[in-house]
Amino acid sequence: MERTLINISDELAEIVQRVERHIVSIRARRHYPSSGILWSSGVIVTAEHGIHREDDITITLAGGKTVTATLAGRDPRTDLAVLKLQTPDSLAELLKRADAVKVGELALVVGRSPDSGVNASLGIISASSGPWRTWRGGQLDAYVRLDAKLFPQSSGGAVVNARGELIGIATSALSRIAGLAIPTSTVKSVTEKLLQKGLVPRGYLGIGVQPLPFSEDLQKKHGIPNKSGLIVLAVEANGPADKAGIVLGDIVTAIGDTLIERIDDLQAYSDSGVVGKSVKIKYVRGGALKESGLTVQERPGKRS
Repeated sequence: MERTLINISDELAEIVQRVERHIVSIRARRHYPSSGILWSSGVIVTAEHGIHREDDITITLAGGKTVTATLAGRDPRTDLAVLKLQTPDSLAELLKRADAVKVGELALVVGRSPDSGVNASLGIISASSGPWRTWRGGQLDAYVRLDAKLFPQSSGGAVVNARGELIGIATSALSRIAGLAIPTSTVKSVTEKLLQKGLVPRGYLGIGVQPLPFSEDLQKKHGIPNKSGLIVLAVEANGPADKAGIVLGDIVTAIGDTLIERIDDLQAYSDSGVVGKSVKIKYVRGGALKESGLTVQERPGKRS
């Protein structure tokens, strides 16, 4: 038994040693530094909530070397940010990414502090499910919950399995229950967009809405499959919906081929790569079913 525990301990320590050369410490907020991962040559991916300033960002690499970085882009909805090293540091190889995540498997959270160096905590994957929308409105490819402790500087660090493969990026900002791992597939897609544009392009209709149930009579009269729609409470002047003739009190039932019953449906549609597309928006007005042409615009946002 003692030998088994020693072997496990040695293997965990060896995993941390392999992973830690990919982990950096980031000073971009007042109190605690955060961690980040050398995602590719000269590119660091981290948790967005740890980036409080967009200039004077310092990075501590493995070995203690300090360099500067600039913000390439950020996406608060998925809690991801990308930094670019002003003096790129190349690695012989990148962290291998896990093919799958299993509930109950061991998970190591590996971060870095500029003072104490590499740090780690051990736990398991306590829950894993399909696509999940964060409270900030972003879509993650999977919900991956950790029971490992996240230290103040752990966010943005690597979550790896017992083979040292990257499961995702640690964050304490997307759940009040426990720390999460932002899946590597989400990190990859968001990082590519942030490097290209500085933000994640999302569709924009220019309306404020809330759900409203339909009566059975209205459903039968117009053949509406929805049990509810989204009643329009606000229309932004000169926005896409305004140009399409949408007014207060209209009840949106569908956009293109997508049924709209909940606010999540509208958000998912906006995130589905529809910027610039011309579609039909269907809605109920005064008890009658109508439709108008609408061109989806890119949501206004700050570009870094």
